[in-house]
Amino acid sequence: MRFNGLDLNLLVALDALMSERNLTAAARSINLSQPAMSAAVARLRTFFQDELFTIAGREFIPTPRAESLAPALRDALLHVQLSIISREPFEPAQSDRRFKVILSDYVALVFFEKVVERAAREAPAVSFEFRPPGDDTDDLLRRGDVDLLILPEVFASNTHPRAGLFDDVHVCVGCTSNKQLEEPFTFERYMSMGHVVVKFGNVRRPGIEEWYLLEYGHKRRIDVVVHGFSMIPPMVSGNERIGTMPLRLAQHFAKTIPLQIVELPLPLLLPFTEAVQWPALHNSDPASLWIRELLFKEASHMISPPGAAEPHMHRISTGPDPLTCDRRT
Repeated sequence: MRFNGLDLNLLVALDALMSERNLTAAARSINLSQPAMSAAVARLRTFFQDELFTIAGREFIPTPRAESLAPALRDALLHVQLSIISREPFEPAQSDRRFKVILSDYVALVFFEKVVERAAREAPAVSFEFRPPGDDTDDLLRRGDVDLLILPEVFASNTHPRAGLFDDVHVCVGCTSNKQLEEPFTFERYMSMGHVVVKFGNVRRPGIEEWYLLEYGHKRRIDVVVHGFSMIPPMVSGNERIGTMPLRLAQHFAKTIPLQIVELPLPLLLPFTEAVQWPALHNSDPASLWIRELLFKEASHMISPPGAAEPHMHRISTGPDPLTCDRRT
């Protein structure tokens, strides 16, 4: 079909090339032969009077013109998909939809595991694909390449819809044999000890507590950097290192690992909210509405963050606020 001289099928080919950055993979993704995809590239170059891609090895590198076309092209194809092709009602019991979800190991263990169990009862053929937090989440949401992104609300984008799910607090964890965690566990001692910290994605985005410390001009001693919260408990076991992680996950691991959990001596580090985001174009998509409702139902059963008076936690005496007294300008 042509529209103002452009074969609209070529837009599907261009979108595939922008996504895959490889001729063979792009052709396979839209069921074209490699010669047919090569011909589509030639026709696209002629129509737009631009090379659109340069080739480096087997990778197609988009030109500035192709990059400028990509957002509007993807939005247009998603509108067609969601508004015209996929408008039939979503029937969970009959669906074999696979939901792609970006989330941390923390969220998977303390929350989404229950969502999967609930989904299995309502929609036994529905499946899930988990992806770790990365550096391109905004682009994946914009392109509709993922269905859900779950992350601390403080890091959420303002360009996509979002809703809060549940709250938690950060705590300090160490081995039960770690005598340095005995009271009084001060800010100075916390900063001087060896830390196991989590950093996300290729750019190594810090966790909330690291962002908080850097914001106030403090740098702690980091012994080990890991890519998931679930790696912290084994890394502090049997030694004097400590880690900072969400309380719900710390309590999860304390059932099987000798883990001591104490309050953080960071008075201004408030409870945080885990939120869910989804592509704006999925706002009215029946499948997206169903999975979001499932999340909200499960989140309603999450009690408020447990207080510091748990049997295996002790309250920390910090004295004057170490951050507000020593903030760098």
